[in-house]
Amino acid sequence: MAREEVNMPMQDPCPDPDADAAPANPRTLDRDTRRLQVIEATIDCLAERGFSRTTVTDVARRAGISHGLVLFHFQSKENLLAETLDYLAAEYQANWQEALALAGPAPEDQILALLRADFSPAICTPARLAAWCAYWGESQSRPLYQSRCGANDALYNRTLVEICRQMNLAHGYDLNPERTARLIRIMTEGVWLDLVTLEGPYSVAEAFETVMLGIRALFPRHFMTAGKVA
Repeated sequence: MAREEVNMPMQDPCPDPDADAAPANPRTLDRDTRRLQVIEATIDCLAERGFSRTTVTDVARRAGISHGLVLFHFQSKENLLAETLDYLAAEYQANWQEALALAGPAPEDQILALLRADFSPAICTPARLAAWCAYWGESQSRPLYQSRCGANDALYNRTLVEICRQMNLAHGYDLNPERTARLIRIMTEGVWLDLVTLEGPYSVAEAFETVMLGIRALFPRHFMTAGKVA
């Protein structure tokens, strides 16, 4: 794996004007580790400042590296924000697909697995939820979101619709699968929004139980003993 060297001499006859942030981490990191460091810093900046107000300088300071080194890896603010969104989307998709693969064939187990995945410690963090909201909430970011995440969202929705259809077939429910899946998704995204926007948000465990209350209303013969989020 390629490694980058970030060596700053004691006296530089042509100092880099962008080298204004003292590195907080070792100066030699492999390329993938450095890029991940910058992406995580971008997530934090999006959570604090929103989509339009996040700058490369903000990200560089958060990461503890120079402005120029961020641009070396990502070329522009636009590319940095796009690759951060790609990272979040891939992380989210891998998380729910892994949970579903471990759930087994029963549709009720699959629904529960998807919901627990949405509230897992790796996904349901204040910074990540706020970063998602930053991409969702500002008009200038919507074309980026739709172009980068539209296919992933469609796959998730198709998967959830099919699971809801299997709940009907397996257990005698008579619910519209498309609307049921939409309602489940809206419930989850709604409590996510609460966790980001409320001055005194409730806990992730309470958010999960709130969604489970709705799930039990949809499928009253199931999910009575769903247990905790993780």
